Amino acid sequence: MQIATWNVNSVRSRKEHLVQWLQNNEIDILCLQETKVVEPDFPRSPFEELGYNTYVSGQKSYNGVSLFSREPLTEVTMGFAPIVGADIAQDFDEQKRVISGVIGDLRVVNLYVPNGSAVGSEKYEYKLGWFEILKIYIQTLLKEKREILICGDFNIALEDRDIYEPKKENHIMASLPEKETLREVLALGKFADVFRKVNQDEDQFSWWDYRTRAFNRNRGWRIDHIYLTPKAYEKAQKCWIDTEPRGWEKPSDHTPVIVEL
Repeated sequence: MQIATWNVNSVRSRKEHLVQWLQNNEIDILCLQETKVVEPDFPRSPFEELGYNTYVSGQKSYNGVSLFSREPLTEVTMGFAPIVGADIAQDFDEQKRVISGVIGDLRVVNLYVPNGSAVGSEKYEYKLGWFEILKIYIQTLLKEKREILICGDFNIALEDRDIYEPKKENHIMASLPEKETLREVLALGKFADVFRKVNQDEDQFSWWDYRTRAFNRNRGWRIDHIYLTPKAYEKAQKCWIDTEPRGWEKPSDHTPVIVEL
């Protein structure tokens, strides 16, 4: 089974790219972020024609997450509240950033983590607060006694080798509080970074800024991750970053990451 994650930076703008990529790759489950469209306007038809079931949690112009799956998913939930309750979720579900579903004995959790804008900003504090709810969410899911795959755009590079050049400790997406809170989430279920199981090289990135010819110069960040609980991690055969779509005309600034279980 192949599971992929891709921040498409508008599903309507990247519809043809998605169709082309899915036609050329045997993907069983695709996790999308930053779809930027409400559910009624989501372009489901091209993907359903390819044989996918589509599950959508959308928002106009911003955020948005979805799951495509060849086999129907069960126990599909959108947002934090169905798992942790509305009192704990507070207003963090107003931004559509979380969707989850079950296939077999595996729960797939698709996340679009807030960017945070700048260290110390209101958006940065929102990001850290969002992670506090995510911890409760993951703790609750772990009680199901299933294996869990967490993937998505985390807007965090955990190591210096995940960035084209090391950043200061107060740089957004590389600050110590961001890294520490993500590591705390991963520790809850002994989640491991499956990409690093098979590839220890530097200069392996999934996002390149549109500016300064960053992709051509490979000045990127690895911020799109796939994490697995121990038994699922053992089953992982391959994990790779497909950089080809980033070189297409009018691409997303991110590119897909795929794991094979």
